[in-house]
Parts: sequence; C-alpha cells; structure tokens
Amino acid sequence: MNPRIQREIEVPAALSGRRLDQVAAELFPEFSRSRLQRWIREGCLLVDGAVRIPRDAVHGGEWLRLDAESEVEGDWRPTEMELPVVHEDEHIIVIDKPAGLVVHPAAGHADDTLLNGLLAAYPELAQVPRAGIVHRLDRDTTGLLVVARTLAAQTALVAALQRRDVSREYRAVVNGVPVSGATVDRPIGRHPRDRQRMAVLESGGREAVTHYRVLERFRAHACLAVQLETGRTHQIRVHLSEAGFPVTGDPDYGGRVRLPKQAAPGLVDALRAFRRQALHAFRLSFVHPGSGETIGFEAPVPEDMQCLLAELRADREEFLHGG
Repeated sequence: MNPRIQREIEVPAALSGRRLDQVAAELFPEFSRSRLQRWIREGCLLVDGAVRIPRDAVHGGEWLRLDAESEVEGDWRPTEMELPVVHEDEHIIVIDKPAGLVVHPAAGHADDTLLNGLLAAYPELAQVPRAGIVHRLDRDTTGLLVVARTLAAQTALVAALQRRDVSREYRAVVNGVPVSGATVDRPIGRHPRDRQRMAVLESGGREAVTHYRVLERFRAHACLAVQLETGRTHQIRVHLSEAGFPVTGDPDYGGRVRLPKQAAPGLVDALRAFRRQALHAFRLSFVHPGSGETIGFEAPVPEDMQCLLAELRADREEFLHGG
C-alpha cells in the first residue's frame, strides 16, 4: 500500500475570490493542478470538512484538508546524468544546479530535466510528488536547491517555504549602479500579452518581496546580494528590472548589452558573450526535516560569472588608473 499524504492549511485572505483548484495549486505546490482537481472531485481534498468542486470560489479563512494515497505521478522516465550533489542524507538532497538544466519536465523538455536525473539516481523518489522537488530555479540560473527524499520531509519543507522560514540568498550581476540597497515589494503575475513572461501587476498579481544590497560597484554594473522573501516565478529578474537594474545577460528582462564608455576590450567581449542571466543561488539555509536543526549550504559562484566579474574589475581599474 502506498503511503498516505496528509496536509492541512488555512486559505489566506489574499486568495479570496479565486477558484478552489487555483488556490489548492498555490497552497500545495508539490502536486500538479490536474491531480489536485481529481482529489477535489473524489473528496480527498475537503474545504472545512465538505466536498466541493474545483471551480468553487474560496473567501479566505477556510481550512483545506488533504488526505490521499500517494502514487507515481506523471509518465516521467529516469535519465542518467551527472548530478552535482552538495549534500545528501536519508531525508534530503541538496543540488548545485548548473546553467542550462531545466528543473521539471515541460514542453520541449520531456526527459532531460533535473527531475529525470533524480529518478535515475534515486528511484524511490517516484513515490514522492514531483520527485521531491519543492522549489525551482530557472533553466539558466545556477546554484542551490533542496529536494525531499520522503513525504514527511517534503511536507516539512513545503510548510517552511510557505512560512518563509527558508533563507535563499543569490548573487547577481546587474546593469546599472545602485546607490544603495533596497527592497522591492511589488506583486507579480503573468504578463498580460506575453504568457511566457512575468510582470509587475498591481491588480491580480501575487505578493512578491525581494531585498538587495550592493556588494561591489563597477563603472556601469554592480554585483548584488539578493534575498528572497517570497518565491514567485522569475521574481528576482522581474523585480530587479522593475527597479532599473536588470540582471546582466537576461534574455527576457535584461534589455540590450550595457557597455561603459571606452570599455576595455576584454569586458566588451565578456559582456557580448554572456548569454544567460548572471544569477546564482549562492546560499541556502533551512530547518532540517529530520534533525530539527538549522543547516546551511553555500555554492561557489560559477566560472562564467567569475570571469565576467574579473573583467568588470579589470575595466574599473584600467579606467581609474589610466591604463
């Protein structure tokens, strides 16, 4: 018999007026929306103890209780690949994701994702929703993410993310030079015209909060430490672009290449060759779901970003000292 999945959570007032299946997908992100819709219809996901239908609206304050049997989700094939594992134990796996690796299967990426690699390396993850993945990084963002190896660990980690008890710090190279650090508190939702992108939406967007501080300034760029308070899709990229400091190399939100006046040839080449967002999940800390102790990990900034930073420093020094 498969283990049972049991979750209970209160609907926040901010989700008032939305469909039950939409709210369930946000509050139980480890499950697909289609599966949640089926559980709602089957009475496995109750609202204040009552059976509802997926399109019913919620008003905030209701309690959603999920009690269902775990089962293999999706027709996902294990794919052998080298996984850069930073840490593993019986409860969790911490990965240092490289650029170019998609985290979860989607159109165009059926069997070459991190999820497929996890299933090959850890076959038991077939019994854990989404193979234990509880948060994601964009394809070309590098760095740390944690994977749950058991239902209990996944439940604890998802709850910690919802309580904002997971600390995630990034390193970003951005266009422009901020005078100081700041907080961007602007809601994010799907772009009204381009559904592949996200945008700041004052109406209909989901709460999103990003903090940043300046680590190093260059002539037309800066290196930032960025702290996530929430975890919306493309959040850092959208918020930094909204603040006027888009992530260098970002193909969706970064704009054109920013070149300082009389830039050193090495920097010109480095900026033009950098074809991904210069964003790296540098530090990750959370309460371990097994021991109850707070643990933390750091992943070195990848080589391509280190090379870009080296050229930015060299350009700054050459300008300051006249070659």
